[in-house]
Amino acid sequence: MIASVDYHESTWNTVPHRFEAGTPDIAGAIGLAAAMDYLEALGRDRIFAHDQALAAYAYERLGELKGIRLFGPRVGRAGLVSFLLADVHAHDLVTVADQFGVALRGGHHCNQPLMKKLGVSSTARASFYFYNTRAEVDRFLDVMREVQRFFGVA
Repeated sequence: MIASVDYHESTWNTVPHRFEAGTPDIAGAIGLAAAMDYLEALGRDRIFAHDQALAAYAYERLGELKGIRLFGPRVGRAGLVSFLLADVHAHDLVTVADQFGVALRGGHHCNQPLMKKLGVSSTARASFYFYNTRAEVDRFLDVMREVQRFFGVA
């Protein structure tokens, strides 16, 4: 980061060394390699299929609830579902879901042009990965029913 230091002045090193202070993140590199080995052993195709199955299940079951607007395709989706509950801001929805132990993300998801095109200010999003189960999706749906009751939408 520093080329030289004196009592009255310091000289910065050249790029990219200027931005790499201290010891390199060796543990991070080793951890990344271990994580990659772990995911490869699970099988990326199997992970992807599992994510798609959970998201498809969540999408279908969430669509059965009153006042839910779903975003994105019914089939061939990634491991997430974006949605809105009628007359409830996404931030309020995720805050109440959190009180029931379900973590969702709410906001414009760094994609304000899409939100504008969809005519919404934000969405709520449930994300799934290989460590999630169908039972957890069912729990998410139970909590969404509680959220609906809380906001008087059910």
